[in-house]
Amino acid sequence: MKAPKTGVMLVGWGGNNGTTFTGGILANKHNITWHNKKGEQTPNYYGSITQASTTKIGCRGTEEVYLPLNKIMPFVDPNELVIGGWDISNMNLAQAMRRAEVLDYNLIEKLTPYMEKMVPLKAVYYKDFIAANQETRADNILNNANKMEDVEQIRKDIREFKKANDLDKVVILWTANTERFCKVEAGVHDTAENLMKAVENNHPEVSSSTIYAIASILENTTYINGSPQNTLVPGVIELAKKNDVFIVGDDFKSGQTKIKTALADFFINAGIKQESVVSYNHLGNNDGRNLSSEAQFKSKEISKKSCIDDILASNKVLFPHSIKIDHEIIIKYVPFTGDSKKAIDEYMSSIFLNGNHTLVLYNVCEDSLLAAPIILDLILIAEMFERIWYKIGDQKEFTRFNKVLSTLGYLCKAPLTDVDCPLVNSLGRQKEGLNNIFKACAGLHCDDNTLLEFKCPVQKQNDSKQTQENQQVSA
Repeated sequence: MKAPKTGVMLVGWGGNNGTTFTGGILANKHNITWHNKKGEQTPNYYGSITQASTTKIGCRGTEEVYLPLNKIMPFVDPNELVIGGWDISNMNLAQAMRRAEVLDYNLIEKLTPYMEKMVPLKAVYYKDFIAANQETRADNILNNANKMEDVEQIRKDIREFKKANDLDKVVILWTANTERFCKVEAGVHDTAENLMKAVENNHPEVSSSTIYAIASILENTTYINGSPQNTLVPGVIELAKKNDVFIVGDDFKSGQTKIKTALADFFINAGIKQESVVSYNHLGNNDGRNLSSEAQFKSKEISKKSCIDDILASNKVLFPHSIKIDHEIIIKYVPFTGDSKKAIDEYMSSIFLNGNHTLVLYNVCEDSLLAAPIILDLILIAEMFERIWYKIGDQKEFTRFNKVLSTLGYLCKAPLTDVDCPLVNSLGRQKEGLNNIFKACAGLHCDDNTLLEFKCPVQKQNDSKQTQENQQVSA
């Protein structure tokens, strides 16, 4: 199966994530080496599950056999991605990369000739939705009379980008500032028809991220929401279904939350009752600056707080009536920290005979270096699902997965699901589910980790007997 020529358009292209992602792709594509205090460095895709993780495909004798995901499924080659996008700042990508202060200086110097030619398109900017402190960066914005004109301009940008680069398809991904939650209203956000009317009427509670989602869907282009705000309101979901377009959300799951969902799984499966989770972090990048505003922080708080609810609810022995734990989120802006986010988590639990157990973690998360490979995976996996069709039993027509692509929940803090789909936050279950879908598509057995072929003597005897019979037949 030949992979299609694919482009990605990032909303917030000139931010820390966008420049790090673009620089990483270019470094790998051109095999750029650079020096830092540890010596010569070479590019890689560490942190990407499509490029740097493996999954078991079976056994050869007593040896388990593993393959990288990109050897099981024909993903688009990340080095072949064509990158573009929008930003409220008019800096070219080389200038923006320097401003971000994420990559090593020597690598920045080597990437500059490639990235100084990359300039973001003018972006939709509704200043009520992001922190006031971002206004000084907003020198590259659309000045249309109403929101429907903004939709049409973004649609035009997508079409022109696709044509100019001779692309088969494009994926749109939001990696811009966290917005405040929009106030979801009946008659405005509840249906696709009402939402489009609200756009035409310039309704103040239609956010800029929702404008991008609408434009993306109308251009038959998958849309991924990498921030915690409620971009994908019911009207957007209905519009996606009507147009047979995938949507994915919400919020990249990169560091602190990924560990939190893994630990919640561990505690619950060990029969240990979580009583308190306190998550503190401080960071000094522009994301932290934006989150220093209360309305934008609330969006992030909701995303971070909801990530373990379904895991706790799965154990009615520990939580027989309701889930009630103390769960607090604190985020502080400390400019000197830069992109190296410092996270401290305290987990308190009840154990045997009502004793107390406390676990404290200190975690330095290189924010954009962790987010960039997740952005890559979201793009590659979402694109792959556009090419997967299936039918069940005697079903005459092939069909595709649900338009709300909850299968990508492993990569999201607050996985968006359709109304009739269970919410799964457990990190292990999310990854196993994704791996098994890909293995099924490749005609491989799904792994249940029972290893019965090694644990059941009867099975071994039968296998041995069958082997002897086969040898006799061969003779």
